[in-house]
Amino acid sequence: MNGKRPTISSMHGIVAAAHPHAAAAGASILNQGGNAFDAAVAVAAALNVVEPYMSSLAGMGLATCWVAKEQRVRTLNFVPRIPAGFPVERFTSRDQLQRGAMSVGLPGNLAGWTELLRAHGRMSLADAFAPAIRLAWDGYPVTEFNIHENNLTEPEIRAHKALWGPWAKTYTDGSGTLTKGYVLRQRDLARTLGDIGQSGPGDFYGRLVRHMGATGGCITMADIEGYTPTWSEPATSRFRSLVVNVPPPPCEGFQFLLALAILDGFNLGAMERNGVQHLDTVWRAIRLSAGERIASNNPSPAQLAEILSAANVERLRARVRDGRPITGPTEQWMEPGPEPAGEHHTTSFSVADQDGNLICLTQSIGSPYGSAVIVPETGVTLNNFLYWADVQPGSPNRSKPGGVLPMCVSPSISLRDGKPVLALGTPGSYGIKQTQTQAMVQLVDFRLDIQDAIEEPRARLWDGRKVLAERRFDTATLDALHKLGHEIELGEAWTMKVGGMHGISIDPTTGAKTGGCDPRRDGYVVPA
Repeated sequence: MNGKRPTISSMHGIVAAAHPHAAAAGASILNQGGNAFDAAVAVAAALNVVEPYMSSLAGMGLATCWVAKEQRVRTLNFVPRIPAGFPVERFTSRDQLQRGAMSVGLPGNLAGWTELLRAHGRMSLADAFAPAIRLAWDGYPVTEFNIHENNLTEPEIRAHKALWGPWAKTYTDGSGTLTKGYVLRQRDLARTLGDIGQSGPGDFYGRLVRHMGATGGCITMADIEGYTPTWSEPATSRFRSLVVNVPPPPCEGFQFLLALAILDGFNLGAMERNGVQHLDTVWRAIRLSAGERIASNNPSPAQLAEILSAANVERLRARVRDGRPITGPTEQWMEPGPEPAGEHHTTSFSVADQDGNLICLTQSIGSPYGSAVIVPETGVTLNNFLYWADVQPGSPNRSKPGGVLPMCVSPSISLRDGKPVLALGTPGSYGIKQTQTQAMVQLVDFRLDIQDAIEEPRARLWDGRKVLAERRFDTATLDALHKLGHEIELGEAWTMKVGGMHGISIDPTTGAKTGGCDPRRDGYVVPA
């Protein structure tokens, strides 16, 4: 209505995901009697098919879950450690690890999906994979976004001759480009998913390790066999009447918690929405919280408590109030430089069921099409997560072989009076926590519904003082912000550089579940 997406709600279950086929896959599982955990696996696997540049069963991810039968929030980390044989000393820049076998980190998604079912699901892996297998075998007509992402990435993959041929054959007609009307069928992937559902992942992992050995990768079977997804208690912080939950370190979602804690000391709701004071306050809090995350990457529980302590938060609030321009990094530890390219590589979705379970899951392949390495005869593209390791020799956060791999995702669930009322997650690399903070302010302080909050204009803060702002912001407001020290670059009206958010809000009085999807992607909400 009036050019806006409709607000979609349900009294039963609901799925908000980055592609209509994936959301429909989850809803179909709910309608067959599955719960949110079963549906989440179906959505995750279907995204592997319909967003192959974002997802893979050989990717990694994290989930934040409200487990209804336990009446508590748990988080599942399926981000494996860096391979034990990773030769970090060979590299001085992440650009050396963008593509190819050496960029491949351990697969975690499949293990995570399996653990969700084992711990809390009702269905078998084969049943949960069924919608994805059907999509992969029958194919689907590609969307405009499929075409855009594929064709944007193709020239860069073409430069890697050994990678381009198998990639072009798997995802196009062999030409490397997609056109409207093309039906993408991935029958090798369908067979792989079917085999895993029936017999487990052993054969696939064996093929992966052999291919790594033949092409110069560093993953071994010992690495894979030594990995198990881990459940843990969430990291939490208050924002107004909410308790916000995200996975704990090494997940970097604590930046989101810190930004909200800083903003909790400001009466944002009394400011003009999307006005100078609102945006300046939020952007300053975001930049300061990013600096804290970079300075104390992967903090211990004691260090995290100090970062989120009242004294540290008040110190940062004072810096927001003083009005002096803030200059600092927002990505990794590095000197300010140009914005990185190709960050459209992650997907986040949320699922709620009629039993009260709620899940927010974010998974990634690293970069668009990951490493661009495809395991022969499997249809599976491998991640490039070692590109996201910190290999800079002078960095205090330099990665180590066998060490943890911090992840800049932040799937969140918020509680009010001990009950879940919101699941919110987004892709966007180091901008993820920025997008969540901006959307949370629109939701809570300005009382927008979830769909409207997601559709509001957003900004992405880069290293230094640079801010990429969607051009839907008022021009005079941006001019005033520039005078306050924000180096503003005007972006497109809608850009994925500010994320592709999906979430679910729950009315604690009626139990109605409302989905929100991002028009910056192929986002869709499907009720059950």
